[in-house]
Amino acid sequence: MQSKFSDIELIEQTLQGNQAAYADLVKRHQRFVFTLAMRFTKTREDAEEVAQDSFIKAYRSLQNFQGQSKFSTWLYSIVYTTAMTFLRKRRLDTSSIDDENNHLQLENQSGGFKNDMAENKSRSYYVNQAIEQLLPDDAMIITLFYKGEQSLEEIAATLGMEPNNVKVKLFRARQRLKEKLERNLKHEVSELI
Repeated sequence: MQSKFSDIELIEQTLQGNQAAYADLVKRHQRFVFTLAMRFTKTREDAEEVAQDSFIKAYRSLQNFQGQSKFSTWLYSIVYTTAMTFLRKRRLDTSSIDDENNHLQLENQSGGFKNDMAENKSRSYYVNQAIEQLLPDDAMIITLFYKGEQSLEEIAATLGMEPNNVKVKLFRARQRLKEKLERNLKHEVSELI
């Protein structure tokens, strides 16, 4: 059951020591925070780690939330910076492209896709698949705009950009998403015929 209190009221209660109020905030935003984290990390375990770290950082910084934007916008900016930090650290742990485990992992992914294809024919499946193929910044903007229903101004605040820059990036991300969808669906159609 969703709390009857607004985000601001839950923040005030949390700052007064009510831990259950913060738990309500986490419950309210956890699915979308996880979705954003997943857009960057691509694996469930890493997304869970980024989401958990984001909620911990938000809790520790809650007294700094000034209410100039929605709590969700502030929280999503924390998710963004946490994910970027996570990915930078992860890049330091690089492996060879000739590593046998990488080849096995790629083979398993493509084999699994063919087996699940008949079961996953919905529009959202193909859209999510195409979003996963985008660069993290493009995936973040698409996700915030469409799934998070954030305005250009809210996305700008989350990403620390000007709204006009977000508008241009969103336009370009849509174009890249369209290209991915066309390529993926063309491939799917040829496999069905």
